[in-house]
Amino acid sequence: MGGTRSATKGKRIDELDLLKCLFILLMIAFHLAYFGDGHPYVKNFVYTFHMPGFLLISGYLMNVDKPVRAFARTLLWLLVPYVVMESGYVVMASVLPIRDHISGLTPAVFLSKLFLHPLGPYWYLHTLIICRAIYYATFRWIRLSTLSRFIIIGMAFYGLSVAGLVSAGCVLYFLLGAVVRQSRQPFLSIFHGSWLAAVPLLVLFLSPSCFNRESLGGVLIVYLTISLALAAFPYIRRSRRLWLFLGRNSLVLYIFSPLFTICCKAFIPFLAFDGTRMLFLLVSLPVCVGGSLAVARLLDIVHLSPLLFGRKRSLI
Repeated sequence: MGGTRSATKGKRIDELDLLKCLFILLMIAFHLAYFGDGHPYVKNFVYTFHMPGFLLISGYLMNVDKPVRAFARTLLWLLVPYVVMESGYVVMASVLPIRDHISGLTPAVFLSKLFLHPLGPYWYLHTLIICRAIYYATFRWIRLSTLSRFIIIGMAFYGLSVAGLVSAGCVLYFLLGAVVRQSRQPFLSIFHGSWLAAVPLLVLFLSPSCFNRESLGGVLIVYLTISLALAAFPYIRRSRRLWLFLGRNSLVLYIFSPLFTICCKAFIPFLAFDGTRMLFLLVSLPVCVGGSLAVARLLDIVHLSPLLFGRKRSLI
């Protein structure tokens, strides 16, 4: 989520926007609890790669050469939507009978969920803010070799994972993305598109023991999924502009889609006749995507986007 600018020329990389579109649509699809509960095996497989893929791209795209002021501004405009949306989610969880329900919300519990142990879908922003801050600080102020810096970052990430503040299986991918960036190699020279990726990916799909982000199998699933998606990219023509638009605005979809995944539960009584639950997905996914874009557009119209995202327009 966020920008997909080239590491060298400052131009958008369409292939990364494609990946972000794929990952955000899968995230929304399996945040629809009724659909996800009906396909637990596929859900576990998708959860192995979709958010790690986002963190990998985020690590690759982050520019540690930014001046401190510019970096602080970037971090601030991740923090603001995180605080607003996570606060709302925690309060909602205390009054609604959802899976993350909180019994007896107190100021201490609220602050714990907000700053230490995020509740619900907004953990990604919490993790991203921490990863970016540590990565930037290390490369900005520690005068050691690149390898030594990455060792320090890895130790910091490990310590935070042991403390339960981040997931080791997620920060690993941000770190891998940063390593690719510092190698000065273009993303597409490391991640090659290949239809042959489908073969080992199918083998891994049939091996649920590999559905672990921290395992070698998990890393391979992430790499092969990206490879397969990149192989398909040249063949996406008619809908390419839509895919790229959604990829550019994946942050908006990520932030606002939970508002609609909850509302889509209202469709269940009318669509329960479909045992595959695919009809529910086909109805709910456009509602979540369209609703999120509509909210972002409304913020643009009433000039609230600068307060939430620090820019004139929410939609890019």
